[in-house]
Amino acid sequence: MYIVLEGDILRLDEVGVGIPVVIKEIHGTGALRRRILDMGMTPNTRIVISGVASGGNPIEISGRGYELTMRLKDAQIIEVVKIHEG
Repeated sequence: MYIVLEGDILRLDEVGVGIPVVIKEIHGTGALRRRILDMGMTPNTRIVISGVASGGNPIEISGRGYELTMRLKDAQIIEVVKIHEG
């Protein structure tokens, strides 16, 4: 269970490694948005950035019981909020 923390909505590319967040909204249109949704990155999904490649791109995301890799540019269209787990 988690509690959504009050505060700013962030873009996924602004979140640090190991900070749990919940997806609030996926912006964008067309194939990119569909691909992100097809990867399981849907609103109200809990995720954590679990790693960053050297140079900062791409990022590795843990969520829904699996890991996926995403370009930093694609992460910019995903709005998230920080959560507290407990």
